[in-house]
Amino acid sequence: MPKNLNVSKITKKGQVTIPNSIRKSLNISPNDVAEFKIVNGEIYLTIRPSNLSMLEKNFGKVKPLTRPENFKEIRKDFEEKVGNEAEKEMKK
Repeated sequence: MPKNLNVSKITKKGQVTIPNSIRKSLNISPNDVAEFKIVNGEIYLTIRPSNLSMLEKNFGKVKPLTRPENFKEIRKDFEEKVGNEAEKEMKK
């Protein structure tokens, strides 16, 4: 009798391993998010990319306005803007 490779046992902690053949065919990666839905007594599983993998995919796609970046100047501008907003809030 052939072994069914798309079956997984549920552990004591309620964990299930998605078989490797399914992970490969659906391009499921570590840290992806599994969403479960129950419809008419059946469980539906949807896999979404994690925010981490989305960040990794898009890392470096936004180019800085100037090179080399002056992080001290960027931080100074940021702190001034936050300070101005805090001052406005305190005056209310």
